[in-house]
Amino acid sequence: MRAVGCVRPVDKLGRLVLPSDIRKELGIVNGEDSVEFFLDNDTIIIKKYRPACIFCKSHDNLIEYKNQSVCLNCMEDLKK
Repeated sequence: MRAVGCVRPVDKLGRLVLPSDIRKELGIVNGEDSVEFFLDNDTIIIKKYRPACIFCKSHDNLIEYKNQSVCLNCMEDLKK
């Protein structure tokens, strides 16, 4: 983990703005991408959201089934 030296205020609704240089570095596209939040004791971790297979956690060849991501390999295993 590296520090980027940015301080951003949280507005009255609890929102904050991700700095543009961080969005660019992570390839976050405004209005298209999502981020996910994690807590580690008193630390908030924000990661670019990447859907993964609910079974094997792969990020490749995903299809959506009932609002869940499943990769093609696991889908084939389920058919057996």
